[in-house]
Amino acid sequence: MIYTLTLNPALDRELTVPDLAFDEVLRATALRVDYGGKGFNVSRALAELGAESVALGFVGGKTGEKLEAGLASLGIATDFTWVSEETRTNVSIVSENQPHYLKVNESGPTVTSAEQDALITQVETLARPDDWWVLAGSLPPGATDTIYADVIEKLQAVGANAILDTSGPPLRHGCESGPFVVKPNAREAGELTERQVETEEEVRAAAQSIHSLGVRLVLISMGKAGALLSDGDHTWLGEPPEVEERNPIGAGDASVAGLVWGLSQDLPLPEVLRWSMAAGAAAASLDGTAVGSYELIESLVEQVGIRD
Repeated sequence: MIYTLTLNPALDRELTVPDLAFDEVLRATALRVDYGGKGFNVSRALAELGAESVALGFVGGKTGEKLEAGLASLGIATDFTWVSEETRTNVSIVSENQPHYLKVNESGPTVTSAEQDALITQVETLARPDDWWVLAGSLPPGATDTIYADVIEKLQAVGANAILDTSGPPLRHGCESGPFVVKPNAREAGELTERQVETEEEVRAAAQSIHSLGVRLVLISMGKAGALLSDGDHTWLGEPPEVEERNPIGAGDASVAGLVWGLSQDLPLPEVLRWSMAAGAAAASLDGTAVGSYELIESLVEQVGIRD
């Protein structure tokens, strides 16, 4: 089974306007609502790939109820930890005529130590050997920087596999607990390793540094320059397919979905990288935080260039 854990989910509202402008009233020509948060985005992308997952995380209030009902309408099972405060709403404004967007994220509900303990207990109850767990996104106010590390330790204790996609101190602490995979972007990898990560040689060196923390697989995304996947002994560089980018928000989450899907299918690592990059490119080519269909992703897989 694949589980996704989103500690700070959101209801994502995207407004489309003719042009972005400041100091004047903008009138929306379209509204799109998605059930967001990095782990939820992964679950939605996995559903398009034909894979079942269970979405976990902190939710609260009427917005939490909307997320639960919305994911259920997409056929995604949920098992939430309910908190006393309201789940956040994020707003994006995109232009019909400009290649720019605005995105404003709320900070999210403050979670208590008791609510965090409840989530850890829930993970411990559900975890089984060989399951895949995607731990993704920022932390809500009140959450400890070690919460992902605590979850990883519980998963490792039963032989489950953790994929960590976060940043800052939670990423550092999580790496020290030895997850199966981490997926930083180049900037996050630089912060984690305290080195410059811009050139291909620097990306390779950063991956090796992250392996030294006890991480088995490292996937470093480099935007339009592609991505690097390393198992410590070998590295593969992926060159993304050419797509017309519409909204890159959520593309990284779709990439994680392609990654965990490929790993759960026991694909060779170069093929795992192909599916990861194709899933990310498919999402970037769509409006809102939409995710690509299996057919769209499959059509892009062979366009991903792989080299050592």
